[in-house]
Amino acid sequence: MTLSPLRTTDATSPQLSLWPTGPADGAWRVRISERARHLSVRVHTGGQVEIVVPRWARGRTVEQFVHRHRRWIERKVAELGARAPKLLEPVPSSIELAATGERWLVQMTAGQGAARVTMMKSGTIELKGDGSSIDEQQRALRSWLGERSREVLIPWLESLATEVGLAFKRTQIRRQRSRWGSCSVRGTVSLNCCLLFQRPQVVRYLLLHELCHTRHMNHSRRFWQLVSSFEPDYRALDRELLDGWQNVPAWVFGT
Repeated sequence: MTLSPLRTTDATSPQLSLWPTGPADGAWRVRISERARHLSVRVHTGGQVEIVVPRWARGRTVEQFVHRHRRWIERKVAELGARAPKLLEPVPSSIELAATGERWLVQMTAGQGAARVTMMKSGTIELKGDGSSIDEQQRALRSWLGERSREVLIPWLESLATEVGLAFKRTQIRRQRSRWGSCSVRGTVSLNCCLLFQRPQVVRYLLLHELCHTRHMNHSRRFWQLVSSFEPDYRALDRELLDGWQNVPAWVFGT
């Protein structure tokens, strides 16, 4: 495999294209991260492979990393391909939120104005608009997902904070491609709305993880000891969360 020259898409997210030999050409890329300390790999919905590397990493280092993990990557791509069709729907016929056990049917209805979503009591969300484009329909669904995330994740975080005795100042819901959550030095906990597509145990672990950062703003031994005191199985849950991007439907980030 070879790495193309550096290609910068904007000031904060420089990228490299990674072109492996074989049928997966074009489906691999490298993203340079200012925050990353180690190389990591993610397999996203649709089988796109993203190698996240710190700024200091050289092309040769990335190639060696990919070579060591290639069998694992190809196995994950194959696993995702077997269940990808529904995840790849540009406008879903139903939305399943693993975090809450909810399944919402999406009902398309003609109407005036831009696409908008209304929640129905029957477990149905009505996507209504005047023949809006797929992009507009996806934006309406993303807006609904953000609202549902606020309704679910913020009370969950508040309850868990009370349970474990760790306080935070405020919270916000975001939609990010690479981070499940974060905690600022001022005590603001940010949560990714994509957490709704993860199992409850995984979501709870992420919430605990960020709450523990209110006491330790690092990943030191003391931090992990605190996490372990609340969730002894945190290592397995952390690995599952790393693969959690595979559970996020394509419409969440746009086709």
